[in-house]
Amino acid sequence: MEQKVCPVCGQAFDTGTILLDKRLRNSLERKTVTGWDLCPKHAKLWQKGYIALVACDPEKSTFTGNAIKPGDAYRTGAIAHVRKAVAREIFNVEMTGPVAFVEPAVVDMLEEMQEENSGD
Repeated sequence: MEQKVCPVCGQAFDTGTILLDKRLRNSLERKTVTGWDLCPKHAKLWQKGYIALVACDPEKSTFTGNAIKPGDAYRTGAIAHVRKAVAREIFNVEMTGPVAFVEPAVVDMLEEMQEENSGD
């Protein structure tokens, strides 16, 4: 059974695809991870127009240039979902993918902004 790992939550999930070795050998594990993809929960949020901001420890993550690959991100567990248009306004950057790895302070700032706005 094929599994993917969600780059947002880091959890493996079944895709429903059965994998077969072309040589018909017993070379695959019962559950085989083949790559990264959004889990059903985070795929729905992406389809609704949200980007996942995943907090990562910059000291423990490995950078490739200025970017972090999902497997190289050391997640802190904090996640914020922000509408694509709002993210563009806040960060002044066009975000095209469903996930952005950010420093923990970014998620903290967004939580503070939310608390301030909910108090009105």
